[in-house]
Amino acid sequence: MPMRFGREVKDHWLVDYQNPGLPHVQQGWVLPPGREKAFDPFILMADDWFKRGTFSDHPHRGFQTITYVIDGRLEHVDNAGGYSVLDAGDVQYMNAGSGARHAEEAYGDDLIHTLQLWLNLPERLKGTDSFYQNIRVEEAPVVPVEGGTVRVYSGEIAGATGPMESLVPITMAEVSLREGAEYMHVLPENHNAFVYMLAGEAAFGESGVRLPKTAAATLTFNEEGDASVQSELKIRAEQRSRMLIYSGVPLRESVIARGPFVMNSEEEIRQAFFDFRAGKFGPPAES
Repeated sequence: MPMRFGREVKDHWLVDYQNPGLPHVQQGWVLPPGREKAFDPFILMADDWFKRGTFSDHPHRGFQTITYVIDGRLEHVDNAGGYSVLDAGDVQYMNAGSGARHAEEAYGDDLIHTLQLWLNLPERLKGTDSFYQNIRVEEAPVVPVEGGTVRVYSGEIAGATGPMESLVPITMAEVSLREGAEYMHVLPENHNAFVYMLAGEAAFGESGVRLPKTAAATLTFNEEGDASVQSELKIRAEQRSRMLIYSGVPLRESVIARGPFVMNSEEEIRQAFFDFRAGKFGPPAES
């Protein structure tokens, strides 16, 4: 049996946080904008603390979002009649597709802490209908591993399949390890992947690159590899640790991101703004 591709840390950084002012209390870029080629199929990921009034009614087109609630309660309203409140550990998947209009607010007087990942859509799927999927923390299977657990939100990880119904193949898992525990995370070798440290400190790969809390890292992968062939990422918890690991197949398409829209050309971006102003995204999202 051939050896699996061993992943290493490719690039890593600490998230730089800003304080925009109430109601947007604190914001940092886990995946900073402008690095779409390096992150493909991911576009950006934001780490936000906010009060009500920060992310009221707004549109999207051309991509997907994956919102993970770290703390507080997140109220979601969309103009198709959807309403939900998500708690810590819950995830919302949204396919904006041809056009979505929604609001994501702190519930009541809560201070909400979320991570929102923007996941690109291939050109052939940018015209799909918008839809939302809530994944409650108890719905994501938990796999016990030596010294910890792996909670699987999307894809096939550690023998479990996550419930997320993404339009493109991705994985999302939350790994929790006690100090000193070692774990081998297995991913399709052709997936581009990144790690975000929620707590503690862990060492990654045979090189043992150490990442503390609020560190993010991209990983090496086999760019010409096969989706059916697995690769391995060695993880050792230097402290009691918790991390999120995401992966997806690069699209290798042109990416034009402007405001709330992600398309393949400037003309398509202009059309998105025109359609929104012309009312083609429907009425405001109001609770």
